Amino acid sequence: MAVQKSRRTPSTRGHRRAHDKLKSPALSVDQTTGETHLRHRVSPDGFYRGEQIVAQPVIEDDDE
Repeated sequence: MAVQKSRRTPSTRGHRRAHDKLKSPALSVDQTTGETHLRHRVSPDGFYRGEQIVAQPVIEDDDE
């Protein structure tokens, strides 16, 4: 069984844990719609960098 040679100091422990915090996601605002979305991803409206990339499906009501 492995046994440590000497005790780790609180300072060394803190240096190791300094990088464990969660980072907030990088958000961006679309120039056309003004919608907030993740960077480098298409917004829910289908826009990417001000251009419509994905066409929204047309919903037709057949109430005849």
